[in-house]
Amino acid sequence: MNLSNSVRALLVVASATLTLVACDQESAPRDAPSADWPYYGGDPGGSRHSPAEQITPSNVTRLQRVWTFSTGERALHEDAPITGSYEATPILVKDKLFFSTPFGRVFALDPETGNEIWRFDSELDLAHGYAEQANRGVSSWHDRSASQDLPCQHRIFLGTLDGRLMAVDGANGERCADFGSNGSVDLKQGVRSEGHGPGEYTITSPPAIAGDLVITGSALGDNRGVELEYGVVRAFDVRSGNLVWSWDPIPRHPDQEGHDAWRADQARQTGAANAWAPLSVDVERDMVFIPTGSASPDYYGGERLGDNRYANSLVALRASTGELLWWRQLVHHDLWDYDIPAQPSLVELTKDNRVIPAVIQATKMGLIFAFERNTGEPLFDIEERQVPQSSVPGEQSWATQPFPVAPPPLVRHGPINEDDAWGLTPWDRGKCREMIRAHQSNGIYTPPGVQGILQTPHTAGGVNWGGIAFDSDKQLAIVNVTDMPISTTLIPRETFEAEKKAGEYPDAEFARQSGTPYGMRRETPLSPFGTPCVAPPWGYLVAVDMERGDIRWKVPFGTTAEAAPLGLEFNWGLPSIGGPIVTAGGLAFIGAALDGYLRAYDVERGVELWRSKLPAGGQATPMTYAVNGRQYVVIVAGGHAGAGTTPGDYVVAYALPD
Repeated sequence: MNLSNSVRALLVVASATLTLVACDQESAPRDAPSADWPYYGGDPGGSRHSPAEQITPSNVTRLQRVWTFSTGERALHEDAPITGSYEATPILVKDKLFFSTPFGRVFALDPETGNEIWRFDSELDLAHGYAEQANRGVSSWHDRSASQDLPCQHRIFLGTLDGRLMAVDGANGERCADFGSNGSVDLKQGVRSEGHGPGEYTITSPPAIAGDLVITGSALGDNRGVELEYGVVRAFDVRSGNLVWSWDPIPRHPDQEGHDAWRADQARQTGAANAWAPLSVDVERDMVFIPTGSASPDYYGGERLGDNRYANSLVALRASTGELLWWRQLVHHDLWDYDIPAQPSLVELTKDNRVIPAVIQATKMGLIFAFERNTGEPLFDIEERQVPQSSVPGEQSWATQPFPVAPPPLVRHGPINEDDAWGLTPWDRGKCREMIRAHQSNGIYTPPGVQGILQTPHTAGGVNWGGIAFDSDKQLAIVNVTDMPISTTLIPRETFEAEKKAGEYPDAEFARQSGTPYGMRRETPLSPFGTPCVAPPWGYLVAVDMERGDIRWKVPFGTTAEAAPLGLEFNWGLPSIGGPIVTAGGLAFIGAALDGYLRAYDVERGVELWRSKLPAGGQATPMTYAVNGRQYVVIVAGGHAGAGTTPGDYVVAYALPD
């Protein structure tokens, strides 16, 4: 659903360190505007843009670490089945910095000093594992009709890995007892969770706030089978926790719009199509934007024939009622785990001399789609193009897939052949050539088969949950992408268990896909030296001009300083986990790369201006704010369970010298 196990071997190999940039001691000017960061994406629409402008290209080299906070959870990495992926973006609300951890805890810090104000423990059961191991943050709501000193006038909402939605008092971290049952709503009720493992239905993204509603999707352990949990999106009253509305991305009943696109029996049994990425809210228009995933399971669709209406789609609902307003399916009949992975970005886009309320959606395919927010009309034409077709018995792949005419793809889409084999020596290049020869590869949307395909882009992207940051003045979408293939193979049911137990594929991920004729195996194709079998760069940072629909600049992102022979630093670009932010000061800040650095780039030119070594992997999206005239840049640094980056439990803040 997020990063697959199959990419982990590469991620471990590619982790590296870089040389530290020294900071001088010039004082920071006290002219930063007031700027907070009250939502996961900076604002309800996830633009990841800040008006803070004290830090600029001319002074960013003077940034220095001003405080570091440790949650004290590092010991849990060793003692619990869940090792944790620290992916949270803190929020700044009412003079407190709030963030969550994968272990179900919430912390409130002083934003100037990093001192702890309070902590809340959801008492997540750590005795067993969970399908996902991340939590990307919390959400905030104020009861403006209540006195400031009443309990829970300010509420912090947390989704947990065991499927609870919780409300705590922003003032002191106590449970809001009037919400659900003593501050908790059990989201596993009513989603067909019975009979599934206790850790398969999880919440990894912060819920959305729309008026007096808190709205959440879910993250499921995918590829287990056909009849997974329902991927419903639900809205609850922020005070009581009572369910207000729900919307199922699979239309299961004849009276539901879109039901005629499904076979009735298959609509009843198919699960998932869940929205695990963050949702976005247009407060003024009373709209919530839902990025949905694949119907279950990902790699065989014979039990879910048709285009799988509303799966793999950008869906606009009426936020107050859940009414379906419009939808755009971005992958028909998904066979590649191409969930819509990123928060939709609600921006004001200039095009044809008009300012248009737009929603931009980044995808795992490395394609960027843009739509008019009210109607869903594409702002760049979308073509339905013929794609390779499946020969697997029982499968009926979709004949075409949607491609925007602009912007162009951000990653490679073409076939991979023997001439594309890459290695450090002729020997390992030859091994890669053999591997490529053994697979089918007809370009993007090559359907899986028993021979095995080289699927490009990877299931981790293109773009993953890191999404985009949008600079409205420059009309630039800044986005980090991963650019490499993955090997995907269908395994006949009668041989699946034997192959899984044989040990011939020690780095592969196997999934049973129960209820279908095939299990699945996937892994990142690597040379014997642990490098991808295609030439670098394997990761980029890209600026997309959304007015013109073209690429302004594209640079390799991430180096191999300590992983390379003799400590050499190759600017090959690496896979990345997390996303960027942009500021009015003309900078893009991003961690994400597997070499453990926070970086700053000039938004106009794509030039790296500054980087600082983090105490642990920075596989999270940073944020920034200004307090008392000083701008801070903050990132959670705790490493990533699937990436093998340095574990930790830190929050790190940077600022110009005081």
